Amino acid sequence: MEIKKFGVIGSGQMGNGIAQVAAASGLEVLMSDIKEEFTAKGIENITKNLARSVSKGKLEQLQMDTTLSRIKTTVDLKDMADVDFVVEAAVEREDLKFKIFEDLDAICPAHAILSTNTSSIPIGRIAARTGRPDKIIGMHFMNPVPVMKLVEVIKGLATSEETFEITWELSKKFGKTPAEANDFPGFIANRILMPMINEAVFCLYQSVGKPEDIDTVMKLGMNHPMGPLALADLIGLDTCLAIMETLYDGFKDSKYRPCPLLRKYVETGWLGRKSGKGFYDYSR
Repeated sequence: MEIKKFGVIGSGQMGNGIAQVAAASGLEVLMSDIKEEFTAKGIENITKNLARSVSKGKLEQLQMDTTLSRIKTTVDLKDMADVDFVVEAAVEREDLKFKIFEDLDAICPAHAILSTNTSSIPIGRIAARTGRPDKIIGMHFMNPVPVMKLVEVIKGLATSEETFEITWELSKKFGKTPAEANDFPGFIANRILMPMINEAVFCLYQSVGKPEDIDTVMKLGMNHPMGPLALADLIGLDTCLAIMETLYDGFKDSKYRPCPLLRKYVETGWLGRKSGKGFYDYSR
């Protein structure tokens, strides 16, 4: 199946990044969100990212203009009626994703593949909400999408081999390196990453070290490019908490219990970079 029109549900940090790489690869892109102010912000972020590449000499102005011209926006999900492939990149809430997939299943053409950028929710659980479980797959991009090379491709039990192969090849078309993961909570990336972040939060919670020292140990001692607490702030503490809860609910293993301090920060509205404060202060 040839993919010509590509849909993205959500224009936030992940959604606009996915839209950018899809448009840069030559696809016609339709980016959807619930409010025009959100889609406008998404286009603004894409424009800034591309302009930065132009200023650094990594991209020609014509390439930037062409990429932007391929992206259209909408606040009406029904406009997805003629797409060939969709990536859902809404917030990490199971009920919201279920509703989106139920709607997309009714709106999108029968041949369309519906994928999710979920960080941890089992693909089979999402597929069960549709009448096309063979065409449901996980396509988990890393943040920031235009920079990070990895895409986890996750098959549900009912995902067809054709759907998997199309998604795998699409990942490569986007300039990414795909990695196959089976359908378990957290898949590969977040099953490893989030418990590490959670343990770093426990170190802070139990006064083992200050945020700067915890991150310094991991950067200089383990050669990580970013410390776990700074990375949590980048991802969003609400997203980290949601993933840990999915892992805990899915495995019923105490090693996945979210740190109480992580929950307290989220309840306080300290979500990281996007709120101006998390483990670090970004308001200045």
